[in-house]
Amino acid sequence: MTGQNLHRRYGSNRFTRRLGSFAGYKKHLALTLMFLPVVVYFIVFKYVPMSGIVIAFKNYKISQGIFGSAWCGLDNFTRAFATPTFIRSVRNTLTISGLKLLFGFPAPIILALMLNEVTHVRFKKTVQTVSYLPHFLSWVVLAGMFQQLLSPNNGAVNAILRDVFGVKESLYFLGDNKYFRGTLIVTDIWKNVGWSSILYLATITGIDPALYEAATVDGATRWQCTRYITIPSLVSTIVVMLILNVGSVMDAGFDQVLNLYNSAVYQTGDIIDTYVYRYGLGDMKYSLATAVGLFKNVIAFVLVVGTNLIARRISGEGIW
Repeated sequence: MTGQNLHRRYGSNRFTRRLGSFAGYKKHLALTLMFLPVVVYFIVFKYVPMSGIVIAFKNYKISQGIFGSAWCGLDNFTRAFATPTFIRSVRNTLTISGLKLLFGFPAPIILALMLNEVTHVRFKKTVQTVSYLPHFLSWVVLAGMFQQLLSPNNGAVNAILRDVFGVKESLYFLGDNKYFRGTLIVTDIWKNVGWSSILYLATITGIDPALYEAATVDGATRWQCTRYITIPSLVSTIVVMLILNVGSVMDAGFDQVLNLYNSAVYQTGDIIDTYVYRYGLGDMKYSLATAVGLFKNVIAFVLVVGTNLIARRISGEGIW
């Protein structure tokens, strides 16, 4: 008996709803079993490690273990907030993430809209392939490439600036605080714009062609079709992706920054994750690093909930 039949026969009490849900899982047993490894993964690797959060409230010592170490309350948070390098890392994280959101978030949307207007199939596929490829390269590999390309001595970029544009002074893209953030933004967009555009292209593909045909019959231009049909159809997808991107504002791209930055650009490139990495693993200050990590995750959670609430009030769309 399905959940709807149970609802009609026995009413809408909580027990009946649970029984109906169980009947649905049993009916789709194959799908349930396929989803089971995902549940196990999140329990083992996401929820069980949460017990380590208590380190943030303890004076953790390896010899005494997590639960044997003495409690210290909020002392680790107080120490972190009083550290100038921590305040600097928070400021850098918000700045870099804000710039990535400002310039990086619209980039795949624009690319998807442009590719949608391309009628030459071979050219379109070539552009898609070329734009997708960087996503599959790790930042470890890309860091080596960019260090060679952006080298102030014999790098290709400085050579082009010197020979083509007449720039006499070499630019230290990865060693000068003036250029480092811009380098992060540009390289991040280059790496992810193609891959991120896939979702928007899939949404555009799902739009009913009859809408475009009717608009064309009424005399609408290509730009008017994009403005009044394509973009409104993308709103729900854009809202969901915006909420997810705002939730990762406190990350700022740990892999990218760790592989590209150095001590010369700590002033503008040191983010919360690299701060935790240096103090947690480098200096073995586990309690302080855990407290900072917990602070970052709490702020990220608040941002996700707040952005979802605002999005639902403005556009009626949200994750939940």
